[in-house]
Amino acid sequence: MHILAKELSKFNEIVVFETTELYGKLGKFRCLRFADEAIEGVVDLKNPERVVLEYQKAVFHLMEFNAEYFQNVFIIGHGIGMIAGHYPDKRIKVAEIDAQVLEVSRRFFNYRMDNVVIGDGREILSNEESQAYDFIIMDAFTQKGTPMQFTTLEFFKLTSEKLDSQGLFIMNLMGKAKNDRYTDAIFSTLKEAYRFTRAFFLPGANAADTGNIIIAGSNRTIEFQPNEMGGFIEIDLGQGHLIMDG
Repeated sequence: MHILAKELSKFNEIVVFETTELYGKLGKFRCLRFADEAIEGVVDLKNPERVVLEYQKAVFHLMEFNAEYFQNVFIIGHGIGMIAGHYPDKRIKVAEIDAQVLEVSRRFFNYRMDNVVIGDGREILSNEESQAYDFIIMDAFTQKGTPMQFTTLEFFKLTSEKLDSQGLFIMNLMGKAKNDRYTDAIFSTLKEAYRFTRAFFLPGANAADTGNIIIAGSNRTIEFQPNEMGGFIEIDLGQGHLIMDG
């Protein structure tokens, strides 16, 4: 591993490094990492169009399979800009609280789009028009995990208000597929805001390991093809408590 930059912002310890192997895959990878050691974004420098992270493959599939001709997307959490950069012809607004993350994405990952608003994602979303978006993607993390304000019933109801009648909310989490009190609570809370919900998990070497979980909510049925989900499998999360503001 070769470290290119290590910076401390108001919100994150930001590390950019390169490696020739990542998750058992070979290439020349440039990665963004925060203090919790989790990889926030990856580009294969030998093949920049390659989607390396499985959760992004799953997110792209859910978007394209449920709304082939979508146009409007709101993303909370910029990272290196991989999700927004994948759809340069769409109308995408990105909310990112850390201006230094955006600067790093431009300097080391060649992000050139002018669609990132610096500030609190929930506050920015609250000022958007109702029914404005086909998709809302929640992909924000701190070293403590998903910020609490993005897990509450009030937040999920806000996302539902900003989606059109066929819209889909997608959230990237870290957790366990079974007996994870916090993940169960987030998913149970999501169910109170949407008629239809689904949850997916990326299995690791040990079934008890913490891993990527994707949850989705909509007021229409959520469709997917299992072989296009980047290795994610659908799971039934347990019943949890409701998470409320305050």
